[in-house]
Amino acid sequence: MAGGWARDDAVNDQIEVSTAEAVARARQQAARRALAGDSASHCAECDEPIPQARRAALPGVKLCVSCQSGHDRARRPASGMNRRASKDALLK
Repeated sequence: MAGGWARDDAVNDQIEVSTAEAVARARQQAARRALAGDSASHCAECDEPIPQARRAALPGVKLCVSCQSGHDRARRPASGMNRRASKDALLK
């Protein structure tokens, strides 16, 4: 029993689409990992050994955890602050 303008099976359709999109994303990630190639045994930057568990989890990995963490921090946006005024602030 749907109310308003929605069809009776609209919720089920939305769930099916969401599930199909999630499966497609998972398959794309698996395909990218398969194309990544062999993992390096030592880090490309610091030459430290990369643990076997990391190489198995991320095929094609070239950096150790600490070097990859540094790259991830560097790629983070400079500011995540919302500069728009909130509705409550405008009412004061």
